[in-house]
Amino acid sequence: MLMLRDLVRRFCRARHGATAVEFALVAPFFLATLVAILQVAVFLFAQQALQNAAAQAGRYFMTGQAQNGSWTASTIQTKICPDIQALFTCTQVDVIVQNYASFAAANTATPQLYNNGQPIPQSSFPFNPGSPGEVMVVQLAYQWSVVGGPLGFLLANLPNSAAEIVGVSAFRVEPYQAS
Repeated sequence: MLMLRDLVRRFCRARHGATAVEFALVAPFFLATLVAILQVAVFLFAQQALQNAAAQAGRYFMTGQAQNGSWTASTIQTKICPDIQALFTCTQVDVIVQNYASFAAANTATPQLYNNGQPIPQSSFPFNPGSPGEVMVVQLAYQWSVVGGPLGFLLANLPNSAAEIVGVSAFRVEPYQAS
């Protein structure tokens, strides 16, 4: 019994390897937090890039370039692609263009990319270029693939482990000369 008591006392006083044990206990939480911070930072960077692209696309409609050129959604994708191609697959950016009579009637809600678990085809999204004086909303939506982080951290809000990123631009179309 005395020998067991001595062993327990020696074990409690020993400090060799305590740092390694403490690191082993803390490291998973530290690494999980680090991965989560990095994933959120990249996600927010991508969100800002898409928002800038939506503002640029909005300028094309606001000045009448898109209307005079009879641009389509794929033309808009091509025009914004140089600005976003480092982060996004340009052909997978959904372009939603709608016109309204007033700002009060404008809808800037996040577009629905899935219906009953099935993706909505790009051709189903509205593309209605406005005319001078009308209020327009241009939205660019993208399904950003996310990886589940340690300890259950996940940004996904879509069925296929992706997160929806949306850039929005709302404006009144300037008076322009129709060609």
